Amino acid sequence: MLHNSVVMVLIIFIINVVYVSFFTMRMILTLKGYRYIAAFVSMIEIVIYIVGLGLVLGNLNHIQNIIAYAVGYGTGVIAGMKIEEKLALGYITVNVITKEYDKDLPKQLREKGYGVTNWAAEGLEGDRMALQILTPRKYELKLYQNIKELDPKAFIIAYEPKAIHGGFWVKQVKKGKLHI
Repeated sequence: MLHNSVVMVLIIFIINVVYVSFFTMRMILTLKGYRYIAAFVSMIEIVIYIVGLGLVLGNLNHIQNIIAYAVGYGTGVIAGMKIEEKLALGYITVNVITKEYDKDLPKQLREKGYGVTNWAAEGLEGDRMALQILTPRKYELKLYQNIKELDPKAFIIAYEPKAIHGGFWVKQVKKGKLHI
């Protein structure tokens, strides 16, 4: 079966897509602190890697195998990123600067279930309101949509916090009581 060049190319391609998807997920799990899950994923990843690389190295005289390996690698990067987007592990912190100081933006966002801290700020053109919002990453796009609906001109910056400790909102997340 492996002597058929089309089948060989497809197998190499698929193996590399799976391998690189696992690699991407392992890296993300490692960065997010899921060390034991990352270690388990790496065991599966290395077996897939050895099989795929062995197929290519055993057939270096066929350029299509090398091309399939390279294309599979690139496709695997994209697939791994898509999987990570769907999993949306961790939290996102969003800083918002709004010109609409009189709007009740923090209250409206809290009513939607977001953790919001706000304070008065001053910008180049006058008074502003600054907000810091914490939410699980899976709600990130919905949060942006909510902010833009409430204030289309809001300035938004987002980042992923490395560690979170304390606060009433984190307790609500851990208990699964969010209603976003």
